Amino acid sequence: MDKNIVDGKVKQVEGQAENVAGAVTNDLGKQVEGKVKQAAGKVQEEFGKAKDDLREENRRANEA
Repeated sequence: MDKNIVDGKVKQVEGQAENVAGAVTNDLGKQVEGKVKQAAGKVQEEFGKAKDDLREENRRANEA
């Protein structure tokens, strides 16, 4: 598993926590920062998945 997948998931959880903290404290800026961090984490996770897919394709091509 690519490191970006794990790091992206961690970033999403951190962003979600930041968003909730902002909602509890009524801090709109903190909520927005949390949402942005969540989105960045999702992008990073998807990037890691794409890298894994390419590695798998390359492995299959080399076996054939």
